[in-house]
Amino acid sequence: MPKEKVTLTLDTEQLEELRSLVDARSLSSTVDQAVGSYLSRLRHLRAVDEWLAELEAEHGPVDPETLEWAARIVDDWASPGDRPAKAG
Repeated sequence: MPKEKVTLTLDTEQLEELRSLVDARSLSSTVDQAVGSYLSRLRHLRAVDEWLAELEAEHGPVDPETLEWAARIVDDWASPGDRPAKAG
């Protein structure tokens, strides 16, 4: 896939931690992978929103308690930073 050079402004503490964690690996490659993961998450969330809209169009409004329950699940799923990294 073609690459494009860009300038980013990042939080100093997060950048220092990232550099310490990736050691000799490429910082650009690491950030590129993180952006790819974030885009995948956004696509998934958009698909869930579209699916919910279809359900509402077909069956009427979703109960607020059900939406709150689903939001908690999505929040848990969408917070990978809270989980330990996989060994490997």
